[in-house]
Amino acid sequence: MSGKPGWLRSHGKPWARGPATPIFDNPWIAVTQYAATAPTGSPATYGLVSFKNYAVAILPLFDDGTTLLVGQHRFPLGDYSWEIPEGGGPLDVDPLESARRELAEETGLQAADWREILQVQLSNSVSDERAFGYLATGLSVADGDHHADDTEALEKVRVPFREALDAAMAGDLKDVLTVAMLLKASHMAREGHLAPALARAILG
Repeated sequence: MSGKPGWLRSHGKPWARGPATPIFDNPWIAVTQYAATAPTGSPATYGLVSFKNYAVAILPLFDDGTTLLVGQHRFPLGDYSWEIPEGGGPLDVDPLESARRELAEETGLQAADWREILQVQLSNSVSDERAFGYLATGLSVADGDHHADDTEALEKVRVPFREALDAAMAGDLKDVLTVAMLLKASHMAREGHLAPALARAILG
């Protein structure tokens, strides 16, 4: 966005980090407790969850206006979640390369065209996790042999984009990256930022 409004600037003092105490560490996350000073000047104890991977999300769009969702049981909330293809990639690897791998592993697809359409911070009051969202078009069967993670039991469903968007707006799709990516693609279609034929197809 050019000509950004003035209110987007930072205000006040930032948090100050004091001594750090490691609490937990595994191959995916580290938890650290800090003695900190808040922007108000008040002392605070802050727990930070640091992620060792970027999150990547892929919205595959077919020429006929359909998309592909992946269904799986999620551990933290103990529920079943329909989502766009998602995963993680090492911090020292281009997120696009991780997105290509995740799309192939979870759906068996590859894309001729990739477009980054979203960068977001996930739960930024407690974690430093960042996510990158990609629009994938020109879809075809992926080259080579690709398999999902050995802890993932995945189902796939191909649905009209508008049906997926309506499900998200009804609260039936709760994954935040799925909701954000569907809304972003809808906005792009309405604002003329997608190819006209694809925009017409997904808006129905």
